[in-house]
Amino acid sequence: MNGNSPQSRRTLSPRRVALLATAIAGMGAAALVLAPGGSSPFAASAQAQNLTEKVQQLAQKPVGFADIVEKVKPAVISVRVKIDQPANSGDDDASSPFPPGSPFEKFFRQFGMPSMPNGHEIITGQGSGFFISGDGYAVTNNHVVQNAENVQVTTDNGKTYKAKVIGTDPRTDLALIKIDGKDFPFVKLSDTPPRVGDWVLAVGNPFGLGGTVTAGIVSARGRDIGAGPYDDFIQIDAPVNKGNSGGPTFDVDGNVIGVNTAIFSPSGGSVGIAFAIPADTVKSVIAQLRDKGSVTRGWIGVQIQSVTPDLADSMGLKQASGALVSEPQKDSPAAKAGIASGDVITAVNDQPVKDARDLARKIGTMSPGTAVKLGMIHQGADKTVTLTLGTLPAEKVASNAPTHEESGSEMPKLGLTLAPSNKVSGAGGSGVVVTAVAEGGVAADHGFQVGDVILEVGGKPVTTPAEVSKGLDEARSSGKHTVLFRVKSSDGTKFVALPLGKA
Repeated sequence: MNGNSPQSRRTLSPRRVALLATAIAGMGAAALVLAPGGSSPFAASAQAQNLTEKVQQLAQKPVGFADIVEKVKPAVISVRVKIDQPANSGDDDASSPFPPGSPFEKFFRQFGMPSMPNGHEIITGQGSGFFISGDGYAVTNNHVVQNAENVQVTTDNGKTYKAKVIGTDPRTDLALIKIDGKDFPFVKLSDTPPRVGDWVLAVGNPFGLGGTVTAGIVSARGRDIGAGPYDDFIQIDAPVNKGNSGGPTFDVDGNVIGVNTAIFSPSGGSVGIAFAIPADTVKSVIAQLRDKGSVTRGWIGVQIQSVTPDLADSMGLKQASGALVSEPQKDSPAAKAGIASGDVITAVNDQPVKDARDLARKIGTMSPGTAVKLGMIHQGADKTVTLTLGTLPAEKVASNAPTHEESGSEMPKLGLTLAPSNKVSGAGGSGVVVTAVAEGGVAADHGFQVGDVILEVGGKPVTTPAEVSKGLDEARSSGKHTVLFRVKSSDGTKFVALPLGKA
């Protein structure tokens, strides 16, 4: 849709613009007469020209959003799903919209509206979506249609259709559904990202109230809300609520800039903080879902974390940027290319890597089999390696908690009690196991938990608590303010920079 068309914008007539410009020019002429003797007449003339340009710009600004809404609203649909499953016999709050274990569970409320259990629990969910083609393909959220046995959509004109789930991508929370038919109204995904401060419109089905339109602005971009490794959400303040999930957010040209997926809300209602999946992510994911029904992503095979200022200080890095390799996976493309624990990946195909999330997004958008050049810092020196991407495997759940704890050496300065791993059943044969963590201690503040295994201190492998103490002493004697621990936990292997107190 052309953003300058009369359908999308209210404009001043050419005659009114000309009259305003003439009046402004007259004001400029008056300024020539009234200008002090030392002033240049050309300054007033330039001022008049600037005012004329401002009037012309204002003439192109939208006055209200009715024309845009009239154009895009018919393409937005309401989605209703039913899931039949055994009733939950636990004590969970049946009104909670969060699936157990969801990354949204602690801080974010999703938009589905499950019903109360009754024998077999019939979960009824409501969401939104929008057509992206005239032959009935529509986009919504994965969490709206996940495990659904029945999906129905209602269009803006009140007609109801049965929909088929073509494919889903849990990692980005996107889904593609299909309705049989043709000549459905559809909208276009934006080719350009929005700017912070741009006007946006959210259209959807909040609380089952289909066809609801709200307005706001883009509040921020690149938000990480802990939903997954590819978080890059657009934050908006247009009010969205339960049932808006999967619906579109439009710019003032009527293009979809994002898919609404989550809100931050202690109460469950809108508090002006909502998150949308950017259009460029939607394009790449939906294209694969339409072609193959699933999404495959490139994979280099490393556990990574962002470089914090503490980590940068511990490693002697000039700046806190890039993705720190905590552990390359066995037989992965990274391991075969010689990437090692402690390397910092700084660029992908000469494009700078800001942090671990940025690296995950860059690699995740590439296809398996693609040759990639990685810039990195290896043992303090710049290095470049080229590797061929593998295919991202299915996610695995790792557990590192020992089955039995042994008492060990206490380290009161850190708030840790440690024992050699070969003395703790189930901990493996390498490293030093954390058997107790003092509440409120330095280690607890930095995320240490019982069952974690300390593999290295200051870049050196450790197998006993005495070697941990030695590593701390060496760091203190060298004048360091922090010491770098390499730790294996239930979440994987990572580096942790602990501040050093006095000996």
